[in-house]
Amino acid sequence: MENKSNRATPQRPEGDRILDASLVEMDLNHFIEQLRKESTWQESDRNSITVFKSDAVRIVLNGLHENAELKPHTANGIISVQVLEGHLRFTTEDKTVELQKGQMLALHKKVPHSVTALKETFFLLTLVMV
Repeated sequence: MENKSNRATPQRPEGDRILDASLVEMDLNHFIEQLRKESTWQESDRNSITVFKSDAVRIVLNGLHENAELKPHTANGIISVQVLEGHLRFTTEDKTVELQKGQMLALHKKVPHSVTALKETFFLLTLVMV
């Protein structure tokens, strides 16, 4: 398998972070601290970093400030949302749930949903293309 890395950007000039390989290590605590230090976190209500990306699976660490909202949208695959820190409200047309550290949910593709941070929150979003 060919290793795939991210490219350097003005936001993340270090580049060369492995995104896809036969084994990819992810230090989530390090990534959370990195997100908190970046100007995007300081200047907006959210920040995120992709920690794994293949043709079939994408894993993104997301950070939301208190009261930040992801407006209603859908995903093109099955998703899971796992809260690492904080407290989220996750809403679909049929149900609203609140998730805190250590809790997660799964949602089928194309289900409209929105997300609101009830306090500063970091969560893993996993998207599986089916």
